[in-house]
Amino acid sequence: MRKALVAGNWKMHGRINQNINLIGDLVEQLSPIKESVSILVCPPLVYINQVGGLLSGTGINVGAQDVSRFEKDGAHTGDCSAEMLADMGVSYALVGHSERRSEYQETDAVVALKLKNLLQVGIKPILCVGESLEQRDAGLVEKVIADQILAAFSGLSVKELSNVVLAYEPIWAIGTGKTASPEQAQAVHAFIRQMLASGYGSEFSEQVTILYGGSVKAANADQLFSQPDIDGGLIGGAALVSEEFTAICRAAATSPKNG
Repeated sequence: MRKALVAGNWKMHGRINQNINLIGDLVEQLSPIKESVSILVCPPLVYINQVGGLLSGTGINVGAQDVSRFEKDGAHTGDCSAEMLADMGVSYALVGHSERRSEYQETDAVVALKLKNLLQVGIKPILCVGESLEQRDAGLVEKVIADQILAAFSGLSVKELSNVVLAYEPIWAIGTGKTASPEQAQAVHAFIRQMLASGYGSEFSEQVTILYGGSVKAANADQLFSQPDIDGGLIGGAALVSEEFTAICRAAATSPKNG
């Protein structure tokens, strides 16, 4: 069975002293459940070394929010390569987050490059996919999701793809307070798993971790994580509040289907 994963995406939040306090609280509060669920914290790039040090030996992983599309060192001002992230002890990294796609016009081709760069250095990519409200209203959810996944997976073997985590994050539910109902989220997760089974085999499909992201809170985590194809969450604002994030992790850890 798939072990639940909860990833906290801090986005552009954090300060040195705030980070110390938040991580200290999380380490204490998550201690009773950290063996039952995989937990990941993704701070801004400038705080990865600090947060990684604070989490050392705790069993909680540190991840990155992004990576350069360029594979090798060079004249790419402002970028951070996958090798650099690996050098900092990063174990996971987000790629294709909707905010990167919309604010930086990242295409599916760019996302694919980033995903491949991470795999080459042993970092597990968390591939984010999702539709806008306009695309949902137009009945294009499955097409949008399939196109994003297939573009990112192009040219990769099943063995390589076994290290990829997927995160379904409907754009209309990110930071808006709106959340896809458990049934809506499950329907898309089930489609993703069925699509992967068709293209890569049922054994692969059943092993892939698929997270839900989009205004996940302690209040709705139990219902979301009880769905058969939702394996955890990609958490935004609630990841900045230790009690909220802990409650979400507890919901994932205690889900009856958590392996």
